[in-house]
Amino acid sequence: MENTTTLNKVHPCFDKEAKLKYARIHIPVAPKCNVQCGYCNRKYDCVNESRPGVTSSVLKPFQALNYIRAISQKIKNISTIGIAGPGDAFAEPEKTLESIRMIKSEFPDKIFCLSSNGLNILPYVDEIAELNVTHVTLTINSFRLETLEKIYKWARYNKKMYRGRAAAELMLSQQTDALKALVAKDIVVKINTVIIPGVNDTEIEEVAKIVGEMGATTMNCIPLIPTEGSDMENLEKPTGESIRNIIRSIHKYIKPMTHCARCRADAAGMLGKDDTSAYKLIDQCAVMPTETDKTKPHVAVASYEGLMINKHLGEATDFLIYKQTETGYEMVERRFAPAKGTGDLRWINLAKTLNDCSYLLVNGVGAKPVDLLQKVGIAVIEMSGLIDDGLDAVYKGKKLKSVLKTTLGKCGSGCGGNAMGCG
Repeated sequence: MENTTTLNKVHPCFDKEAKLKYARIHIPVAPKCNVQCGYCNRKYDCVNESRPGVTSSVLKPFQALNYIRAISQKIKNISTIGIAGPGDAFAEPEKTLESIRMIKSEFPDKIFCLSSNGLNILPYVDEIAELNVTHVTLTINSFRLETLEKIYKWARYNKKMYRGRAAAELMLSQQTDALKALVAKDIVVKINTVIIPGVNDTEIEEVAKIVGEMGATTMNCIPLIPTEGSDMENLEKPTGESIRNIIRSIHKYIKPMTHCARCRADAAGMLGKDDTSAYKLIDQCAVMPTETDKTKPHVAVASYEGLMINKHLGEATDFLIYKQTETGYEMVERRFAPAKGTGDLRWINLAKTLNDCSYLLVNGVGAKPVDLLQKVGIAVIEMSGLIDDGLDAVYKGKKLKSVLKTTLGKCGSGCGGNAMGCG
């Protein structure tokens, strides 16, 4: 494990000065949660909504790798790649760890971090350390069972549901064991504690004392956000003065984090200055294939002259088929499109015609063909520009500068079709 002090200096969440220099990227690869907290509602999403549990889309591991490839072309000062939801990283640990494994193979110089409620993390601590995940955030809201009963509605562990006191006991045990195990592996641990007026707000100093003694590095006191649809939506927010008093009280036990931005699960950019265009990029990556399919090595292109991607799918009478070689891209052949005027049958036959293609690059497209093609593993990218630029995006993960619409499958003002529809 690298020197902790050095690593913290470039992790924007663990060092206040680092947030002025370095960007972080959250990859939303953990959709499910194994706990229902009273303050949480993960169902709502809005580009203007900034809180944990919110994301524009969810990515599979290979899609997350493509996203990191693309966003790295746009944001150059990325130091940290994190997984913070929208659910919990260890509700489906295989997805979390596979995402880290794939991304780390191409971006070994990045810091990798995780955020978790602590449930089910213990069996994977060794693997976390082997993958050189250097920072983990654990949410610990209390060490008193009667308080935890008010916070956790239920917990699911080893295919069994826990409620009430049983859920509280499980969470306390899991969080305590996780903290001990992570510290023993020299992993930097930050504690997140949600301050809930009338529930745990008088216990924060106690939490700080215990986690500090156990080896946690820093503690982030997060004011409750009374989120619509949650059990605690009608509670009052903590006052600014109460938060400041709490932070002063924990200082003697542990270093407080005072620059938290309460990030979304798909946050990208500098802390507190998110690049909202990343949400569109995530949406685009979310409709791409979920893995490298060796049976689909080709890319189909709709083009008039063989240089530009400039033909609407509905107008295409043929497609250029490309593959990647050691020396660049090679056009394999030209394939004719199925006959027009046959409705859905046209797109079913097109899927058969392009059955060895993972992507179809077009200048315009309707909803129906996008839906049918994506169901058989052909991602449709609507764009303009050079064919080589489109192939670079597919094969090398370079950022597309000429995407017409990231919400694929909706003909509109950007559509260059002949107004006859995609039928």
